[in-house]
Amino acid sequence: MASAPKTLSADSSIGTWIDHPVGGIILRDMLAQGGQTTDVMRPVRGLAIKRLVGLSKGSFSQEMLDALVERAAAGDVPASATNAESDAAPAASASPDDDNVPVERPEWVERISAGRFTGKTVIVTGAGSGIGRATASRIAREGGRVIAVDISKERLDEFAAELPDTRIVPVVANITDDDAIASIVEAAGSSIDALANVAGIMDDMTPVHEISDAVWKRVFSINVDGTMKLMRAVVPSMLAQGYGSIVNVASEAGLRGSAAGAAYTASKHAVVGLTKSSAFMYGPSGLRVNAVAPGPTITNIEATFASALGAERVRAGMAVMPDAVESDALAASITFLLSDDGVNVNGVVLASDGGWSAA
Repeated sequence: MASAPKTLSADSSIGTWIDHPVGGIILRDMLAQGGQTTDVMRPVRGLAIKRLVGLSKGSFSQEMLDALVERAAAGDVPASATNAESDAAPAASASPDDDNVPVERPEWVERISAGRFTGKTVIVTGAGSGIGRATASRIAREGGRVIAVDISKERLDEFAAELPDTRIVPVVANITDDDAIASIVEAAGSSIDALANVAGIMDDMTPVHEISDAVWKRVFSINVDGTMKLMRAVVPSMLAQGYGSIVNVASEAGLRGSAAGAAYTASKHAVVGLTKSSAFMYGPSGLRVNAVAPGPTITNIEATFASALGAERVRAGMAVMPDAVESDALAASITFLLSDDGVNVNGVVLASDGGWSAA
């Protein structure tokens, strides 16, 4: 017996909308009016469609979402809308026992552990946006004093204004500069309990025979030199107090060769090496040094392709890439390792990538 299509709402996943026999047509028509197809939605299929309101930065408004839900409920399919065979929705008559019918997974919801960072001072770089901002926000909301570091004063001011009742100390600094590193440590004070090295940049996906000196030096300067400089600056005080936790953000590119260009891949492999060496050196002294290797994550870091070969090979390597997640999912992994919950974890590279590294 045929089953009725699932009722769509703002909480339904983007994938559910795309695969719906009515909602899919309406959504495709809306995207087509902007010159897009559902391919643009692939990395975020698992997110509730309401998340697009915030992620789209104004191009998909709450009013547009409300209208979309209303049209789907009314079955308001535009007469002119057509579905390409390669982008077709599943038939409405599909059996609920059919293995091809997608199952909508419950959306992950962040759960704050109140007081987990109370009494702790934590430095977080890249705190103005993306994973760094989500990490700094979670630590602050869990009671920590956050030294929020970013190169953009505007982003830091905006972040601090969002959490007026927390202990956030904004520090505008370029982590490749020694004087800036000193200002970060000074702002932290005599006791530094943890460091999250999140700041980083992407390369332009060029293979080694095409890479420029400028791209190589810039990527390594921020991703490796900046990470090392802050570790070097905070370790002495951690050794003196007999404890400390450092989490470096590596990448899926630190575990494989198919996720980025030569510069970014090499830089994140270097971050992994720096993490493991430090964990070995300082473990007996009470310090824990770990890394998180994110998979596809929705951040403000955009990938560009300056090489045809690089674009072809990297896109091929991403064929098994899972759906992208928002930054707060990575913050959950990072704060676990930073906190006392990670008490027995040292020298690991935690692949927080939705299983991409298992493929």
